[in-house]
Amino acid sequence: MLKYSLKRLLGSIPVLLIVITLSFVIMRATPGGPFDKEKKVTPEVMAALNAQYKLDQPLYIQYWDTVTNILKGDLGPSFRYPGRTVNEMILEGLPTTVELGCYALIFALLLGITSGIIAALKKNTWLDYIPMTFSMAGICVPSFLLGPVLVLIFSIHFNWLPVSGWDSFAHKILPSFTLGAAYAAFVSRLSRGGMLEILSQDFIRTARAKGASESQVILKHALKGGMFPVISFLGPAIAGLLSGSFVTESIFQIPGLGRYYVQAAFNRDYTMIMGTTVFLAALIIFFNYVSDVMLIWVNPKLNFDKGQS
Repeated sequence: MLKYSLKRLLGSIPVLLIVITLSFVIMRATPGGPFDKEKKVTPEVMAALNAQYKLDQPLYIQYWDTVTNILKGDLGPSFRYPGRTVNEMILEGLPTTVELGCYALIFALLLGITSGIIAALKKNTWLDYIPMTFSMAGICVPSFLLGPVLVLIFSIHFNWLPVSGWDSFAHKILPSFTLGAAYAAFVSRLSRGGMLEILSQDFIRTARAKGASESQVILKHALKGGMFPVISFLGPAIAGLLSGSFVTESIFQIPGLGRYYVQAAFNRDYTMIMGTTVFLAALIIFFNYVSDVMLIWVNPKLNFDKGQS
């Protein structure tokens, strides 16, 4: 286990360096700068601003400073919020983003696993066709389209749920559904496929031949193996929920990390974009590692060298 962990840790370093390099190159290649939207100032003032944030340095020096500061855990000051650091802003918005991601994940797992198991048990019936049809629709409809449609129906037309905010439980229903719908669809189809494969195995027929009830067959024998594809999907799914929440937060005006990231993209806030991107990349690597360990725990036949997803 220690060897496997060290191998994954060392393997993540080049990935993070690639993320940093690509982010740096794309930001610098994009037209405009962090101070272009400021009111018109004299060239001397603009030069002073660039010197304060070291934007007047050669690009290779800026890149080196960026890498070394990130390795130290210092993501730098925000260009658009004077007196505030990127670390502070990430810590401020992260709890709300994580909360939204947790709600969406719970919704996706409950709905996806339940519908997937039912579809597998009732193969080629309406209890199979209807959930899988909705699953395909959930995969095809993006969150930036689903969110406004839900607002139009449940907030504007019926006036059942609030349009935006993050204050009460009612405020959290539509964003959680919007973010979790696509992942519920994936989980549903993965659950169905995994359960169908397990239910066709010899040990399931043996359990039924010995007189085990259908609930015992499902819960005791089939569920653990049938959820294998879902567990392998959890790592990328959790990372996707955190990064995908940025669109949902913008639609419903949720005060999370996505709000700062979207504003940073429009304002060319280099440090905020870089810090958030690297932070999310590290989270993705971490959750993929946790997912791999869970796979090995569920299926001991896998070893640490071959158990990577």
